[in-house]
Amino acid sequence: MISTGGPTLAQIRAFLAVAEFLHFREAAAALGVSQPTLSAALAGCEEALGARLVERTTRRVMLTPAGERMVPLARTVAVAVDAMVAEADLARRPFSGTLRLGIIPTVAPYLLPAALRGLRRSFGSLAVEVHEERTARLVDGLATGRLDTAVLALPTGHRGLVEQPLYDEEFVLVVPRGHPAAGRASVSPKSLRELEVLLLDEGHCLRDQALDVCREVGAAGVESATRAASLSTLVQLVAADMGVTLLPETAVAVETRRGGLAVTRFSPQAPSRRIGLVYRESAGRGEEYAAIAAELRRAARVRRLPVRIAGT
Repeated sequence: MISTGGPTLAQIRAFLAVAEFLHFREAAAALGVSQPTLSAALAGCEEALGARLVERTTRRVMLTPAGERMVPLARTVAVAVDAMVAEADLARRPFSGTLRLGIIPTVAPYLLPAALRGLRRSFGSLAVEVHEERTARLVDGLATGRLDTAVLALPTGHRGLVEQPLYDEEFVLVVPRGHPAAGRASVSPKSLRELEVLLLDEGHCLRDQALDVCREVGAAGVESATRAASLSTLVQLVAADMGVTLLPETAVAVETRRGGLAVTRFSPQAPSRRIGLVYRESAGRGEEYAAIAAELRRAARVRRLPVRIAGT
């Protein structure tokens, strides 16, 4: 009777050993089993497949035509199982394998340089794969398992996600150098009512945050029709005297290096946003991700970002 279950992995390995050595004693020694155990495993493999794989005489051992054809297939199975075992072992070890890290564009250029260096130094066996995407796509990536963690603005408002706060940062007002607000130490958020505010394109969480700030001070209708896809473009539009914009303070040093711009703080009660590391509660790697969040906070300190680190 032919078994429909197929051979076991041990039986496949027995067949491969015999195929390699064409000698039962040497094959048994290579596997660390007795010759009777090897013979039984090979017989079980042949029975499961319903085909004779090895021809054995008193003088020699050789593969049958079916056995010759089975060798590459059996080797593929054994290699695949070994890879599965290795991958599972890697997954059991903390801070190893690949970390698929998502991050929003309005944080990535300012946090990543120090963050990636810190992660490599602290978790040398961890390969970080960076995905710079907008918030909606990051949240979707977490939900579908495409991403492991993501750095974005909190709160996300999605169930099943754990949020580890990293830091809070204030928004500042960026204006053309000749603007009346350019020479002032600070301005009230209410001054936005009288300004034409340039914003990022739809889909950027920073756009929504800036609109929230405007609404809170009664400046809901001040948005300019001109929009930009990046902060770099946004500040260049400001330099061209097309309006003003709100910028997270971590972006100021990088994005306002060229001339023609001035930065003014808000006072009192400057608007701000909270940035955090988010991951699936069901992932079961909370301790690891908490340690990664701690490293990201340390990176913000090392880079001396103008933020309030969470927990300090």
